[in-house]
Amino acid sequence: MEDGRLVLLGVTQEQHADRCRLFAQWKEFGWPILHDPINLLKSEAVPIVRAVDEHGIVRLQGPRPETFEEDFLDNSFTDDGPPSEDDHAPGMPDADALLRSAEGSGDADAWRSAGDALAIWGGIGRVDEAVEAYGKAIEIDPEDKYAWFRLGVALRMRHESPGRRDGDFQAAVDSWSRALSIDPNQYVWRRRIEQYGPRLAKPYPFYDWVVQARAEISARGETPIALSEEPSGSEIAAPVREVIVEGAPPVNPDPDGRINRDATRLIEAEVVVIPPRVRPGEAARVHVYFRPSSTRSAYWNNESTPLQLWTSAPEGWTVDTPLMEAEPGVGAESSETRHLDFEVRIPPSTSGTARLDAFALYNVCEQAGGTCLFLRKDLTIEIPIGSEGR
Repeated sequence: MEDGRLVLLGVTQEQHADRCRLFAQWKEFGWPILHDPINLLKSEAVPIVRAVDEHGIVRLQGPRPETFEEDFLDNSFTDDGPPSEDDHAPGMPDADALLRSAEGSGDADAWRSAGDALAIWGGIGRVDEAVEAYGKAIEIDPEDKYAWFRLGVALRMRHESPGRRDGDFQAAVDSWSRALSIDPNQYVWRRRIEQYGPRLAKPYPFYDWVVQARAEISARGETPIALSEEPSGSEIAAPVREVIVEGAPPVNPDPDGRINRDATRLIEAEVVVIPPRVRPGEAARVHVYFRPSSTRSAYWNNESTPLQLWTSAPEGWTVDTPLMEAEPGVGAESSETRHLDFEVRIPPSTSGTARLDAFALYNVCEQAGGTCLFLRKDLTIEIPIGSEGR
């Protein structure tokens, strides 16, 4: 308020701070928004509204707009006085001091606190240490639901960084699912999984607003906040009630398997299944990442047929997009990661581990300006059947 009687402060549970900044820019929020990607507040749902007085004391939880002025703004609250200089809130936590304190302590809370400091304040350069610290907490207390969730956040952070490791994204989803299995009432954690999961489990499309936001911000003469990780696929997909194959059935682009295999692994593939375990009769979202091998100086050839992914559905299965095609890169050659994701519904009678055969076709060059080849990579996608989170 202009008279200074009320100050607004927001806290977002978003994994990506820049997406929150874009949304705030779009809606022209005029108040600070703090970023809590690891759920330090331990919120089970959002939004949560609290009224905090000048002494730092929460006076109202879920205040009613119609009586807010009377209940809070016009009220006089007393305390022992404002905090003294010796009683001020602590500043940035010392991650190294917390690590030293956790070493040899056998205390899961100490290791989780060290992981929190590293994940929030250490930057991407210390994400490996955050992953290790959360892992130590879980070794000591396998039921530490907060450590499991925050481990997933740190793993996803690393997945999006130059220091990514194969399996980080799947391990992140596994960790979030484990946290949710310990506490199934955690709305915030459930939404984090649903963000990347099947449309059948989605309450709404999570980031379909991004295109509209950018257009309206640009129309105002402003430059939209840049996003480090562009939302796509499952993140912008709308919910559905059934997995449906749209249009005419596609044609297998290599039915006889005659195209040469990528024997030297010029392109590496990584598969992520969400949820990590699927109940019989339900759906999963399968993410496939394709990366040119840096050790072999491989590049995409963008002047020929684009990357295609073909999935062969067994009897009784439904795959929503049996044949997918990736957008080509910029220029004649490029080395970016390409990501395709599709949905599959498993028959109710399935048990054990379901397997789905797929293959990718792509044009790849052994070096920039070097020999370019049209190759095939065969994939076996394994989908464990059973209860989620275990």
